[in-house]
Amino acid sequence: MYKQLTSEQRYTISVLLQKKCSLSFIAKTIGVCVSTVSREKRRNSNVQGVCMTSVWRR
Repeated sequence: MYKQLTSEQRYTISVLLQKKCSLSFIAKTIGVCVSTVSREKRRNSNVQGVCMTSVWRR
């Protein structure tokens, strides 16, 4: 069954992406599939590849 990411998971993805962690490490850390992290990164990145979830927190 499909479950949406929580805001905490999205924040963790954002922080770990800024630290240049691998997608597989991030997925293991938050307990989801690598493809989930990849999709979230793609959905929330701008043209330059900057993850916009980090901007939301400011």
